[in-house]
Amino acid sequence: MKKKNVLITGASTGIGLEILKKFIKKKYKIIGTSRTYKGSKKIKKILGKYGSGMILNIKNFSSIKKFLKEMKKKIRNIDILINNVGITSDNLIINMSKENWKKVININLNSVFYIVKKIIKNMIKNRYGRIINIGSLSGFIGNAGQVNYSSSKAALIGFTKSLSLEVALKKITVNLVSPGFIKTKMLKNLTKLQKNKCLKKIPMKRFGNPEEVAFLVKFLSSKKASYITGQTFHINGGIFTL
Repeated sequence: MKKKNVLITGASTGIGLEILKKFIKKKYKIIGTSRTYKGSKKIKKILGKYGSGMILNIKNFSSIKKFLKEMKKKIRNIDILINNVGITSDNLIINMSKENWKKVININLNSVFYIVKKIIKNMIKNRYGRIINIGSLSGFIGNAGQVNYSSSKAALIGFTKSLSLEVALKKITVNLVSPGFIKTKMLKNLTKLQKNKCLKKIPMKRFGNPEEVAFLVKFLSSKKASYITGQTFHINGGIFTL
């Protein structure tokens, strides 16, 4: 079986790291990205012979273009793309700076456009591809102090649906996975009081694990999911259903 080439952005911690681990098998060659040299080394150590860690500074189109040029020296074509990278920079809109708005939109949304635009050409040529975007519960229900973050994740819903229609005939699937409160760094930054308020809203009365998100992403990347496209999958313990 021909190896499938996988690109996972934001793969050094949290959900991205768990997704990375799910692909460590002989049939995959993996590139995991991090914004830091330390993170890229961590990824390389975890992957071993199955792939490599690379630095990806998602700030503008030119930096992403440079990264993709370097990546092609390791992997020519990408078969599976997982857009996981994301940041928060919370503040009420009255206090939110233009810089914090632009930074979150650039990293969470614009970077997906830049990367997909470059990578999807070969997917179309090869008539095969899997694109999974990682959204957020905030993109559906909003969150006070996260106008920038919620907007970026809400935009991914429309991006996913529209792109799926454009490439469906090329045997490329495009889906969105929308996690709720998951045990990651973002959750750790909350106070005990804030965590308790969140738990009260969750019918299952527990936070999710990154591994639970990774299992779904891995399935959507497989041949078994070839008839699933343009969909949003919620993993939130029942706090929001659609």
